[in-house]
Amino acid sequence: MAPAKKRNVSSEIVGTKRVKNNKIDPDSVVKEILESKKHANDVFDLLEMLQSYNEKDAINAINACSKLFCTLLERKDLHRGTLPDEEEALRGEYTAQQKYEIFMCHRYNSCKEIVFEHLDHEEHGVKESALCCLMRFAESEGQHPLEDLDWSEHYSFPRELIQVCIGRLLSKTTDNALLLSRFQEYLEMGDVRFYVMSAIRDSVTKVMDRNKGIPLPVYQSNVFSLMSNISMPSNESELCTFMITQESMCCWPSLSEHRRAFEKMWLCFLKYKLPPSMYKRVLVIMHDSILPHMSKPTLMIDFLTAAYDVGGAISLLALNGLFVLIHQHNLDYPDFYKKLYNLLEPSVFHVKYRARFFHLANVFLSSSHLPVYLVAAFAKRLARLALTAPPTALLIVLPFIYNLIRRHPACRVLIHRPTSQDDLMEDPYKMDEEDPAKSCALESSLWEIKTLQEHYHPEVSKTAKLINKPLSQQEDDIDELLEITAFELMERDLKAPSTKTIPLEFETATQLLKGGGDVLQDHFCLDLL
Repeated sequence: MAPAKKRNVSSEIVGTKRVKNNKIDPDSVVKEILESKKHANDVFDLLEMLQSYNEKDAINAINACSKLFCTLLERKDLHRGTLPDEEEALRGEYTAQQKYEIFMCHRYNSCKEIVFEHLDHEEHGVKESALCCLMRFAESEGQHPLEDLDWSEHYSFPRELIQVCIGRLLSKTTDNALLLSRFQEYLEMGDVRFYVMSAIRDSVTKVMDRNKGIPLPVYQSNVFSLMSNISMPSNESELCTFMITQESMCCWPSLSEHRRAFEKMWLCFLKYKLPPSMYKRVLVIMHDSILPHMSKPTLMIDFLTAAYDVGGAISLLALNGLFVLIHQHNLDYPDFYKKLYNLLEPSVFHVKYRARFFHLANVFLSSSHLPVYLVAAFAKRLARLALTAPPTALLIVLPFIYNLIRRHPACRVLIHRPTSQDDLMEDPYKMDEEDPAKSCALESSLWEIKTLQEHYHPEVSKTAKLINKPLSQQEDDIDELLEITAFELMERDLKAPSTKTIPLEFETATQLLKGGGDVLQDHFCLDLL
């Protein structure tokens, strides 16, 4: 049930004055309330302690309230159905048991309101205890619903409690990443995961529409933290863990329903404008955590193509998602290679995602059916950029160019082009041309690699000189070089070269002055005279 709008913490029903102790033991109070209904009014002491500013007292009160009301739900000592007003219950014709159930149900709603507020508490310990308490309430309400349902046709789940809880977790002002990571264990349960995804979609629509689509960095960061913690099952057999177990299993959310809810959640989140940093966080997990679990991954085409057109690091990250759509879902992107060509800028050697970019570029250029002019344009542009690249990048770029030449023998003309002396004064390649077909790369040569043979770093110079000899048929494995750093290169240079053992043909001596066919024994005597 949803929390009551009015919190009844202080008793207006009981006429007698109760003596309050300065310090109460919440566990003892819970025990007395559960043992006898005459101690029902002691619940006010718990609710008062629940609002304590002291962290320890608040946590103890939360745990005590969790035990009390979960037990009452299990005993069915809380009112079921439409909850009447307390004053109406006193005037109406209700039995003593019904009045007790109505009274305790009002206290239960008051308790939930206070615990909801504790999700915004300054102390993380209080927030964590409040979250665990609310999820225990959700489990108990699911097993013992406060609404009359036909169990053969309905799946009882406390949706409203989960919606309010998610609304509190997705704060607009406080970063709740740590608390949301604690919530991840509940997302392993199929029913919780399904209704949380629905609650996230409703929250995002409500909050962002109210804010007219203007980015809310803190709120959207909280939403992303929660969504990225959702681990989707890959088959029906993995849907075996549920928070609420009921006899009617036919109403449990199926895998297809999970996929649709997951898809709607992400599409709802991505249709609003995101902060620039959020684009990067989404694109990093797009290819392996989002697209494989969508029922229609092609719905992400607009988002990925828009991100690919942004430029810079965002375009580099969008490559992963586009790779999945192109290779697995037949996405037709006419200007894909043109855009990839224009991503080759000096900054590509210094960005955080350099290794990922070159890995994907290697995959995209691995086909032997690509036009020769296109491959030549990529090889020439990389060679030109290599003139100002750091050594760590050059150890990637040079084998990358060699692999392109191996795959496309027609590009060998770039290595050796007989020409007249007059033509050497100007390179026909157009570096500023955005269209690789118009760059005139095939009319040029890879003179840049010849220049790099005089590079100050010995590893780079050695790699550049490989082009002086016929290239082997076996391609270089660039994956081993993608993560190399300047520190590793320095360590490699400073490390003393290992001395190679020289094999010699000799007999190993077994004792002093003995060996080699007893030659010493024949000519020398060590006996004392």
